[in-house]
This record gives sequence, structure tokens and C-alpha cells, in this order.
Amino acid sequence: MNVGITCYPTIGGSGILATSLGEELANRGHQVHIISYERPVRLRPDLHFHPVAISGYELFKYPDYTLPLSVKMAEVSEAEHLDVLHVHYAVPHATAAILARSMLPPALQPRIITTLHGTDTTLLGQDAGYGPAIRHAIECSDAVTAVSHFLRRETQRLLAPAHPIEVIYNFYVPRPPLRSRDAVRRELGVHHEALLLHASNLRPLKRIDVLLETVARVRPPCKLLVLAGEGFEPYQAAVHRLGLDSRVLVRHGIHAVEEYLNAADLLLMTSDSESFCLSILEAMWFACPAVSTSVGGVPEVVEHGVSGLLAPAGDVVALSRAVESLLEDPPRRQALGEAARERARQFFSADAIVSQYEALYRRLVTEGRPDGRISVHQTP
Repeated sequence: MNVGITCYPTIGGSGILATSLGEELANRGHQVHIISYERPVRLRPDLHFHPVAISGYELFKYPDYTLPLSVKMAEVSEAEHLDVLHVHYAVPHATAAILARSMLPPALQPRIITTLHGTDTTLLGQDAGYGPAIRHAIECSDAVTAVSHFLRRETQRLLAPAHPIEVIYNFYVPRPPLRSRDAVRRELGVHHEALLLHASNLRPLKRIDVLLETVARVRPPCKLLVLAGEGFEPYQAAVHRLGLDSRVLVRHGIHAVEEYLNAADLLLMTSDSESFCLSILEAMWFACPAVSTSVGGVPEVVEHGVSGLLAPAGDVVALSRAVESLLEDPPRRQALGEAARERARQFFSADAIVSQYEALYRRLVTEGRPDGRISVHQTP
């Protein structure tokens, strides 16, 4: 099949998932075209990339992305005979895809799949300025997927769309670390201490204040490594106030995240909300168990007491005790890590998930033809 994919190219769960999906589809013989304003940070160089040019006309107070994106989507759909256009995040990608489809004659219109990742519905869906447009985009899509049952329920609760929503979980394909665990720990200055890892974009819902307060309560020797997609500077005062200056390490814009996952002893996530939490899945593949708040879709990823430990949101006492229990019991920590890796392999691998997207694409394209056959420009 000829598949178009649009996502945000920055470091973050939706962009990583969409990029990995494109690569896995290409590995399976499909033609994949990525459409975005920048090349995704982890996109393989051999995949087709179509940049969207954004003009800064003085007429507009703010640069517009939706319209030039829709034009580029239409151009690529027509030139490459796209069978499906798979957009990640409802805003503005689904709206742009629907507009792009309307620009094309019926014979060249791709089927539109919208994948919801979280804040596009749980946050923006509650905004009167976005909610109706998001609902319209969902209802005009040919198929809609969500990355967890939690997100599907929340989308239905907040927006009550008439369109059904299918759940297809995130997946992750780890890349072999280029450096050894010991080499990375030496670079970080970690010796006999445990290494806790936190990876996120540091948005307010990630509750970095709770993260730091939790670490400050942990008694066994440990250091916290924060892999940040954005600036950590606003939290430096809290680091100093809590006496964590020598225990908190920060790295920005890390693409080779596998090296640090391999070097960590456990992952610590303290969010108030998560639709899935790809960071947890990434850690699971390296037998690195998570201590996380039990929010949103996280309990669908982590089995409490089996493949990680969960605690109530905002409860720094429960979180710190969970961390301490694993640092003080290495055999248990190792057992949870091994169970986490096995769970990732069984339920959240590319083999388990990508085939679900392929089946969805084929169903939509087949339904799109009156004779029920796959369109002529698809590869088998």
C-alpha cells in the first residue's frame, strides 16, 4: 500500500510512534511518505519525507500551519496515489487531512485514519475553541484509533463522537545501544549508586515537582537522570532547595535514548495524567522496571507488583517508598524488570501492533471500492 503519515516531528511519544510505524511499514514492503514541517528526529534517511513550507505573511498575526499542511497532503496524495493518510494527533492534522481530501477528485481521495494520543482530546477537547473542531475531525475520519482504552473512554466522555474508536496500543522497537552500560554510567559519574531515570517533555502534567520531592525522600544512594525534551531551568531552584544539586543530572535532546535506558536501574514517572506513557514501554524493553503514578492508561501497560510498581498521583510518600523497596531488593527489581521486558515483547512489539494497523488499512481501502477489491495502485 501507499501510506502517508503526518505527525509532530519533535521528540515525544506520538512522533516516535508515528516514525517507528512508518519504518516498520516500509520494512513490510509498503511505500511510506512522511509529511510534516520538519524531518522527524529519528526518521530513517531512506524514507520519503515531504516538508511543509510555512509562510509568515504579515496579514496573519500568527503563522498558519493547517492550510499549507492540507495543500501538501493533497499534493502528495495525488502525486503518490496514497491509499491511506494516517494522521497522528487530531489538531491540526486530522482537520488538514479532511480539507486535503476534499480538494481531490473521488478517485484520488485517500482513506483517513486519525490516531489520538492524549492531550489532543483530553486537554483541547475541553476547550470551547477546539472541542467542536476535534469532534468534527473525528467524525469525518474513515477510522479513529486511540492508544489506550482509557483514552477511548475519555474521548467518548468529553466529545461524545458518533464515530467508533478502536484501541491500538503503542509499540516500540529498541535500537541496540552503541555504548555499554558501564560506559554510560561512567560518563554520568554514577558508580555504586542506583540510577533513576525520568524521560519526558517536562510539561506541567508530568509533575516534575513531585518527581524531585520523591527523589529527595529516597534514602538509599541514588542519582536521578532527567532526559528532557524542553528546558529544565525552571526546576533548578527546587533542585537546590531540596538539596539535590549533586544528585540530579539533566540531558537535553537525546536521540540515543537506548543507551540511557540500558544504564538505568529503574524509571520514575510522576505524571498526573498519561494516555499510555511510551517512556515506560521504552524502559520495559531494557528490563528497567517503572515506579509510576497509577493514572490514565498506565495500568494497561504496567501490572502493579508484576512488571512495575504503581502509586497514587501526587503521593510522594508512596512513590518514594516504592522506589526504596526496589533499590533495597535487587533480586525483586530484577524480577520485575524481566517480567516487564517479557510483557513488552508479548503485547507491545512491532509484530503485535503493526499488523493491526495493516489490517485496518486494508479493511478501509477494500471498503472504499464498490467491488470490494484493493485499489490498483497498492502493493500486495
